[in-house]
Amino acid sequence: MINITLPDGSVKQVEKGTSAMDVAMGISEGLARNVLAAKVNDEVIDATRPFEGDSTLQLLTWNDQEGKSTMWHSSAHLMAEALEFFYPGIKLAIGPPIKNGFYYDVDFMDYTITEADLQKVEQKMKELAKQKNAFVRKEMSKSDAIAYFKEKDDEYKLELLEGLEDGTITFYTQGNFTDLCRGPHIPHTGPIKSIKLTSIAGAYWRGDEKRKQLTRIYGITFPKNAELNEYLEKVEQAKARDHRKLGKELDLFTFSQRVGQGLPLWLPKGAALRERLENFLKKAQKKAGYDQVITPHIGSKELYVCSGHYAKYGKDSFQPIGTPDDSEEFLLKPMNCPHHCEIFKARPRSYKDLPIRFAEFGTVYRYEQSGELHGLTRVRGFTQDDAHIFCTQDQVKDEFKKVIDLVLYIFKTLSFENFKAQISLRDKDDRDKYIGSDENWDKAENAIIEAAAEKGLDTFVEYGEAAFYGPKLDFMVEDALGREWQLGTIQVDYNLPERFELEYTGSDNQKHRPVMIHRAPFGSMERFVAVLLEHCGGDFPLWLTTDQVAILPISEKYNDYAENLLELLNNYDIRGFVDDRNEKIGKKIRESEMSKIPFMLIIGEKEATNNEVSVRQRGEKGDIGTMTVEAFAKLINDAIETELALND
Repeated sequence: MINITLPDGSVKQVEKGTSAMDVAMGISEGLARNVLAAKVNDEVIDATRPFEGDSTLQLLTWNDQEGKSTMWHSSAHLMAEALEFFYPGIKLAIGPPIKNGFYYDVDFMDYTITEADLQKVEQKMKELAKQKNAFVRKEMSKSDAIAYFKEKDDEYKLELLEGLEDGTITFYTQGNFTDLCRGPHIPHTGPIKSIKLTSIAGAYWRGDEKRKQLTRIYGITFPKNAELNEYLEKVEQAKARDHRKLGKELDLFTFSQRVGQGLPLWLPKGAALRERLENFLKKAQKKAGYDQVITPHIGSKELYVCSGHYAKYGKDSFQPIGTPDDSEEFLLKPMNCPHHCEIFKARPRSYKDLPIRFAEFGTVYRYEQSGELHGLTRVRGFTQDDAHIFCTQDQVKDEFKKVIDLVLYIFKTLSFENFKAQISLRDKDDRDKYIGSDENWDKAENAIIEAAAEKGLDTFVEYGEAAFYGPKLDFMVEDALGREWQLGTIQVDYNLPERFELEYTGSDNQKHRPVMIHRAPFGSMERFVAVLLEHCGGDFPLWLTTDQVAILPISEKYNDYAENLLELLNNYDIRGFVDDRNEKIGKKIRESEMSKIPFMLIIGEKEATNNEVSVRQRGEKGDIGTMTVEAFAKLINDAIETELALND
């Protein structure tokens, strides 16, 4: 007999050869019907695989993310089976689950597939799913696996096999489809009931632009139609909130092929929006004791060799820039931190100077493949709201907590209410990709864990997600549509101070290394604006919005009064414009509502005579009455003061 420990601590004794599905059946038949996979000793496996000895067990259902992921992995195999039915002889590359759904990369050879063909593939998948074909796992020798795919003439699977060791190779079969796969999979195809293939895209084999471009088909499945309908509704909302669409409608930014892919151009309204965000953070930083610095857009190659960035990213980024002097090489700045290290090093430092906090809105450049570029969320040139804190070991935790406070202030002010904090640590096994000693890493990781706990953050740990020079705390924010974004990061770094030989004189008159904290509450201005746009649907907070007021004269007779009114409002730092078109007032109001203008001032004979404004607020409030210009200015500025004082 073997012991199986369940999440509640209870222990079930079962015979050898028993599977997680058998345990589920022993608890209830209804539970067993909902089991998609099992987590045994912290590894997700097929629910039908037998236990090998005493084990911990968590039964995974659709309510667990790992259960969803397993079903979506199986759905990718189901789609591949349907594709082979319609397009015999195609070559299959990889078909993993993703955050929402799955995809499969396919070489369609001489076939052509379009969006219009997806419906028939969906229908075939539904037919196959109803057959409730079991997913059967089979271990294969490497020689047999190679022979199988040579006969199938599938060079993609053969290439994947090159990196696998004999004794670790498994195949999965369901119905008429067999694939190289390590699993896990759901017990059978039956749970896959609601299916939507969402799009077709191009994808280079193994992400290499020099390799063949394959066809990537995306899809998603659910156990109930209602859940698919809810998902598709969110997709439609997301399309309406797409930052690329809203950015164009609100005249914020554009791109130009002549300027270059992934290099955004900020239009006047977008530049003003960015400036307001920057000024908002600068004010908070000044209050928190930061000093603003400015560094160049390029740096000597040796600077990034010293920091370690060149060894980690140099081959996959923009290549060195030459000069007429053959001994010189420069790089576009990939990071601001090496420059800030040199600023710290520019003169002798004492323990009395610490902590020193250098802040910069610094533009950096990183090469992204063209297929991975996406609006403002994935670009090649972006501006980080970067800062680096140089402090003593005793100051690390307090400084880290102060940065957490700053991040929380930003999130609250901009209505990012739902978020979690990801503690990103080293990979447990592969330490070769990190620089620095284990001792320094242990100190840095413990400082982050303790600071997050003392601030009461909702945290979770991800191993292998640390930066190459140090662990970090990443803020994962959920937007209005329930999507998760990584915004804001704080990192503790003992390594760059060593690499740059940074020193300060301690109270003992000896030289000591400072500890370095990297932080970027926005992350990057480009990505933050994109996420904020989609989160609020372009309906920005009053203090941030491009135009706070639309002044709407009911006829041209009142245009002069409207223009004088706009000038007066500008003196109160209120932004707006006069809509002096020869249009009916109803149309002007509707268009201002659609343009997400928070307030409209209706100007007619009464308002012009009495030196007043008739105020209409966007949305449900509608008309809120007639008042003096001074009273309206106070209304606006009081509302802004409230927004910006939410967590001050």
